[in-house]
This record gives sequence, C-alpha cells and structure tokens, in this order.
Amino acid sequence: MPVLASKSQLLLLCLLSIGNVLASATVITLQNQCGYTVWPGTLSGNGPTLGDSGFAQPPGGSIQLQAPAGWSGRFWGRTDCSFDGSGTGTCVTGDYPSGAQFTVAAANAGGMDFYDVSLVNGYNVGMGVRATGGTGNCQYAGCLADINADCPVELRVADGSGRVVACKSACEQFKTPDACPKAYSYAYDDATSTCTCTGADYLITFCPGQS
Repeated sequence: MPVLASKSQLLLLCLLSIGNVLASATVITLQNQCGYTVWPGTLSGNGPTLGDSGFAQPPGGSIQLQAPAGWSGRFWGRTDCSFDGSGTGTCVTGDYPSGAQFTVAAANAGGMDFYDVSLVNGYNVGMGVRATGGTGNCQYAGCLADINADCPVELRVADGSGRVVACKSACEQFKTPDACPKAYSYAYDDATSTCTCTGADYLITFCPGQS
C-alpha cells in the first residue's frame, strides 16, 4: 500500500462516508468528471482496504471496487500527487482524509446503509454520490458548487502557479449551507444530509457539476 509522506498535511477534501457497516456486498464505482487527474483516497473503518490508495484516475476515468458485507469506510479526492515506484508520495491537497469526503457504513437496524458527503474539514474537489438499486431514503448526496471559486482569501490554498486548489475549513467561514444543501457541512447537519438506503450500490463522481 502506498505510504504518503505529507509536507503540508492539508486536510482538504470532500469526504464520503459510508457509515456503520455495509449490510451486503456492494459495488462502489468511482468516476472522474474533472478536467484533471484525481487520485482517490480510501480509508477503511471496518474490513479490507479497497483498491490501491495511490492510483491515479484521469479525466473520464472510471473504476469499480467491491466492498464485502460488513465494510465501512471513506472516500475522498486528492490532487497534484506524485508517487515513486515504492508507493511513497505527496499530494498538494487531500494527503489525509478531510475536505469533501464520502462516508458509508451499514447500521444493524434493518440492514440500512448510512452515507453522507462531508465538508466539515474543508474542500478541494467536488464530489457527488448516487445510490442505485436500493430502497429507502436513497437520495443524492454531494456538492455541485465550486467552493474554491468563492473561498475567502485567508482560507485559500494555492499551488505553485497561484491557482486556488482548496479551501480550508468551510465550517469556519461559510455560515449557511446554501452552496451545498445536499452535503454535510457542519457537525449538526446529520438530520438533513445523512442518507439511509438498503441494498444499494454507490456511484461516486468527482466534479459532478461538470457532467
């Protein structure tokens, strides 16, 4: 498994969490609709690591991962990464899970999966999650707006060319969830932004607004 040697230790990403534990074997598809390469990050809370955490996903790329029953974990996007042959590398944003993240897990109650897209720790790459083939509150979760474009100057993270590539701590700056009503932005957004679904597969899209 690639090991990240982070220089900046930026926790900036849309984080997808699939909460608790998946009730049944699940197909999770990652697709990149950004105009640039994204290096998906994965973190298993319960069960095996899914995929190679150092793989690159070019524009238009798509990959399917098989999550066994009982799995839980997170997905997020990383940008401007560089890995060597041993798998050691760094990324300008997303070296560690924060920013926009997707979390998924399955609770024991009724075999439901719980999932959300979180902006609690910041933002770097837009992310959207759609559940397919399931029943329940299987609504779309994610963020279509480009938070980087509206990021306050004091919270901007720029690359070497001065381009804004991430926005630190949306919780500190954006006082309303208007830009991302279907994303989990603050610690008390659980009731409106956490989705529940039974028997679904999940499609995770980076830069969903560019489809």
